[in-house]
Amino acid sequence: MFAYKKVKFGITQALGQKKWSHNQAIPSEPILASRYKVSVGTIRRAINELVAENILVREQGRGTFVVSHTEDYMLNVFFRIENKNGKRELPKSNLISFEITKPSKSVSSYLKLTPNEKIYKIKTALSFDQRPAIIDYIYLPKKIFPDLDETCFADRKGTLFKLFQERYGITITKTEETVEAELLIPDIATLLNQKPNLPVLKITRVAYAYKNMPIDLRVRYVDSLNYRYFNNLGGS
Repeated sequence: MFAYKKVKFGITQALGQKKWSHNQAIPSEPILASRYKVSVGTIRRAINELVAENILVREQGRGTFVVSHTEDYMLNVFFRIENKNGKRELPKSNLISFEITKPSKSVSSYLKLTPNEKIYKIKTALSFDQRPAIIDYIYLPKKIFPDLDETCFADRKGTLFKLFQERYGITITKTEETVEAELLIPDIATLLNQKPNLPVLKITRVAYAYKNMPIDLRVRYVDSLNYRYFNNLGGS
């Protein structure tokens, strides 16, 4: 293994063990070089990759910090929906249902669970200007969030990823999404104030923490008459 890969693994392991919390500066490059017994260049290369992977963030004149899932960060990195005029903003979330159940085969596969493990199955409506735009089905492993309940979920301040950070010390490092076109079924059409059998975007997203651990599966239905998927590939 290349030296910088070993350093990268060591830093990621330290983050997973909560040695540095979100929004906290990690030690300087010379200090890390001394700790890992490598050159500053090797440290810099490892950090460059962690910055590119949205695990760390550099702030000019201040240092390198563990990413914090603020609303601005979420909008720029993880939220990919905009209206047909190109306006992007985080929606307001309204809880529809919250239950503890066993996962389906599909959910177990995405979250790498055994059939007997419990999950939280959560349904929410996401709205812009009080107009429903997205219906989310969220699946979370109970073993990772053992004390999560309906009140905690509904009363959280900020995004769900921010709750993961602040309550459980878990930082989302990447997501994988697939986008498909489907026809609205009656239940979802009613929640979106649309007619059945109109086109809808179905987005299946898995969110991962350190060491590629899947912790959040989301199946998202987006009103495609008024909203669209956006992704700035290679942009800043």
